[in-house]
Amino acid sequence: MPSKYDTNPLDPDFPEKAEAAAAASEETRTLPYRGGETRQFAKDPDVEQETRRFKEADVSAYSTPYNQPYTGQYVPSTYSPANPYLAQDTHKRRVESIGLPENLVIAAAYLPFYIGLVAGLVLLFLTPKSEPKVRFHAAQGLGAHLGIVLVTILLTTIGGITGGDLGTFIFKIAAFVTLLVFTIKAFRGSPIHIAPLDDLTNWLEDKIRPIK
Repeated sequence: MPSKYDTNPLDPDFPEKAEAAAAASEETRTLPYRGGETRQFAKDPDVEQETRRFKEADVSAYSTPYNQPYTGQYVPSTYSPANPYLAQDTHKRRVESIGLPENLVIAAAYLPFYIGLVAGLVLLFLTPKSEPKVRFHAAQGLGAHLGIVLVTILLTTIGGITGGDLGTFIFKIAAFVTLLVFTIKAFRGSPIHIAPLDDLTNWLEDKIRPIK
């Protein structure tokens, strides 16, 4: 009967067979090497090839921009829309319809104490569509003043209900400083762009048409 310590209970003679097989095994032998002698490949001669110079016609063919072949369809040239609020030399240029330097006309639309509100409205009525930069700043300045008026009315109403007007006073000071900074930047010809007022600016510039 096999004991519980046998590694293979199905074959009770497994340990003896394993020992007999290990004793009968021969020592590992290394087969003799019968290959040929190791040979190295011959090195290429150290000869520098002559530099080949391409013809001028071939170089020009690769440097010329690719033009799409004509298919009978008209393809307009690339158009870069004008950006009305980019900085330009506004000190020398005069607005023909008003007769004043462009920087003064643009700065007028941002003057505090609601002066810019009236100036922006007047400029939109007097400036033709051929002056997109002036009309843009007139509409943007007008939109900024309208936003300040709306917020001031709202804060005043809330202050009347709560019995305090500190918030209204702080907002008026902040609005004054902001408009003053815009006025100085416009006078110097620096770009001014109030992104939250883009929709209102475009609407005012489109709806308020110049008087012919």
